[in-house]
Amino acid sequence: MLTETTSNLLQAYQQEISSYDETIAANGLVKPHWHKLFASLGKLGIKELEVRNQEIINRLRENGVTYNVYESSDGLNRPWLLDPIPFLIDQKEWQHITKGLKQRAFLLDLMVKDIYGPQRLIKDAIIPPELVFGNTGFLRSCYDVKLPSQNQLILYAADMARGPDGRMWLVDNRTQAPSGSGYALENRRIMSKLLPELTDGMFVDRLSPFFNNVHQTVSRLATHEKENPNVVYLTPGQNNETYFEHAYLASYLGYTLAQGADLLVRNGHVWLKSIDGLEKVDVIIRRVDDDWCDPLELREDSRLGVPGLLHAIRSGNVSVINSPGSGVLENSAFPAFMHNISRYFLGEELIMPSIATWWCGQKKELNFVLENLHRLIIKKANRKQKFRSVYGRLLSREELTDLKHAILRTPHEYVAQEEVSLSTTPSLINGKIEPRLASLRAFLVSDGNEYHAMQGGLTRSSAERDRYVISNQYGGVSKDTWIVSDTLKEVGEKNVVINKTAFTHHSSLPSRSAENLFWVGRYCERTMAVTKFLKIVINALNENVDFRGSFKSEYIDILLKSITHLTLTYPGFTDENNDSLRENPYLEIGALVHNTQKVGSVASNVGSFLNSVLSVSDKWNHDTRRVINLVENSHKKIQSIDISNPNSIQKILDKLHVRLFTFFGVLSESMPRDSGYYLLEAGKLTERIISKIRIFRSFFSFKNEENVENELIEAALNNHYLMEYYRQLYKTNFSLETMLDMVLLDEKLPYSLAYQLDALAYCLAQLPKTDPLNRLNQAEKAVLAASTKIKLADISKLTISKSNVSFRRNLDRLLADVSDSISSVTISLTNAYFAHTVIQHVLMENPENSDAHEI
Repeated sequence: MLTETTSNLLQAYQQEISSYDETIAANGLVKPHWHKLFASLGKLGIKELEVRNQEIINRLRENGVTYNVYESSDGLNRPWLLDPIPFLIDQKEWQHITKGLKQRAFLLDLMVKDIYGPQRLIKDAIIPPELVFGNTGFLRSCYDVKLPSQNQLILYAADMARGPDGRMWLVDNRTQAPSGSGYALENRRIMSKLLPELTDGMFVDRLSPFFNNVHQTVSRLATHEKENPNVVYLTPGQNNETYFEHAYLASYLGYTLAQGADLLVRNGHVWLKSIDGLEKVDVIIRRVDDDWCDPLELREDSRLGVPGLLHAIRSGNVSVINSPGSGVLENSAFPAFMHNISRYFLGEELIMPSIATWWCGQKKELNFVLENLHRLIIKKANRKQKFRSVYGRLLSREELTDLKHAILRTPHEYVAQEEVSLSTTPSLINGKIEPRLASLRAFLVSDGNEYHAMQGGLTRSSAERDRYVISNQYGGVSKDTWIVSDTLKEVGEKNVVINKTAFTHHSSLPSRSAENLFWVGRYCERTMAVTKFLKIVINALNENVDFRGSFKSEYIDILLKSITHLTLTYPGFTDENNDSLRENPYLEIGALVHNTQKVGSVASNVGSFLNSVLSVSDKWNHDTRRVINLVENSHKKIQSIDISNPNSIQKILDKLHVRLFTFFGVLSESMPRDSGYYLLEAGKLTERIISKIRIFRSFFSFKNEENVENELIEAALNNHYLMEYYRQLYKTNFSLETMLDMVLLDEKLPYSLAYQLDALAYCLAQLPKTDPLNRLNQAEKAVLAASTKIKLADISKLTISKSNVSFRRNLDRLLADVSDSISSVTISLTNAYFAHTVIQHVLMENPENSDAHEI
């Protein structure tokens, strides 16, 4: 029954429609499933829909879902956009669409095998040779690169839009490293949690069977280890526009996220450089473009690929999905020949039509294009040539003339397509439901012999009305895609039987990821150390506004100098000739808070922390990502803070400090106790020990007047979170010896040096041994030496100072020695795990390693 609210929504929307719309059937009535969706929207109400839309925006931001839009002022990590109104396709229609998609995938697979094989299409004049040999996507080095599978095109994505005849038309092919399936999965997760009411009265097909098929296909393609193959998800890195998806899918599928520098080729095999040693790789799912995959045989300037990768594939020692060279199929001119190719290979017509396309390398087609330039869309045949599509109807006479001349100069480089009226779909725009042009990207995976389609996809709608610019690269908005029916579909999934050995299989930790985790710990702790101490200093300044002429002047001076010693931002407050900083300390404090260009500042440290966090995005769960998002918000606010207002500085530092504490807390409660966790903890403890020692030396290496010393003792206890505990034991009786005993030696206190050194030793002991002949590596020896010195220290001797200079030599030497030892830990870990020098040296000394000894 049509409610008044639903009727009003439908009527208002129908008045906005100016072309063929997804909601309207051929008989002019609203399609049944769209009617049900509008009924749900009517019950929800526009105001509530806007509230949910804001929740979607917040959730996407919290989850770290990003897409880099190069021409946006937001730059890297632009938030992903998801419209709250899904795109609906009836199950019966989808069955017909998938037939067309499977036919197209099978056809493209035959093409790529022919192009890098007998080349009958060229010999029999089905396609012009220029489209292959003049195509930068054709890589001669890949001629003999094959997968151990009947199908060579494993992953395939097709962009579709509904044409004027009411059928879905194929607009574009993605065969090289298809993107979008991870975003489709995240869209579904978000929608199912925040707008479950919209499914009332209909059943929506699930997406998980597609990813199960991907998992099974990858296992089948494993070259050696079939039960527990070592699978790597190869990413160009965090600056790539779809890096979020790379990390997301690697985590979802349980594969190791790696960059080209994490891999090497030895004796025809691909190895992953992990902290456990070199691990043989069976399958690589690549998101690196074809010509960047192997700098030895393809682009020699590539730093994204793996030298020798093509040789390893030829040797049959690794499978790469999709095989390098598959990008040749993305030539924009091929759609003009697909009907002939289908008849040639299959003896049948195309099930799914393509938009009419003309390649200007043929005389007849060239003349047609030049005569009808004003109503066509002009593209470059070679997708790698940066060229935005040109709409002839938008050009002036002079611009049309210039375009004609450009085409005539190199006609074989150009393709023209008919500009057809594509369908629109409901979208939430500024509190109203309006029609927007939309395109659907569908995803298919081969099991080796046939293709399986995702029961859904990634729909993208235009940001502007009546403008077909749906690419996320240029600001398009995504939609969840629902394949809907009135009955629950039984999904015949195959259960994957896991061998018992799978339960003992460990996940690999690439050396690059290990190093980033270590520095996540260091940068987080470094930021916390600075924020904590700055809060102590600001409190002292606030409590002693007029401190000149009293003992407070010395105390404040030591605090300010300690800031510089902690942050290493010399000369800073150590500059005796800079009177302006003493008149107004907030000039330097403000810079130490908000200046991103000042190495050692809070803003700089948080930026480094976030960069390291982004490099290991696959390691964080949902709760951790939410905390990271809060830290990102603090980072933005810090950079625009009013440095003349101490209260504002104090508030933002408080909030940031709590959020970083929360980050460590969530990790402590949820992160698996594997090598990655212990490296992160080691980084945290290393930085904590060094930072606390810097302040301690600045405070107590020289003896001060009793009143000043008492103030410094109180500040030190606050900095170690021990003020309340100290007062419980000693009330208000401040003593340097009792404070040193507590801060240096009490193994029950998390911020004492003894406790931290023991904790650091434990973390290092959990890491893989790189030298079986030595029980302790260099890092462990350094920590043991430091711990021994602390525990053997005689507190009474540490407080002694020479009367003439008031220098506590024993205390300063002890702290300096411990600091030097702990500083060497980073170098030792780098040599052992991050630089990978030890492991490669071992491998080169044993060139005949068998599978039993390979690590």
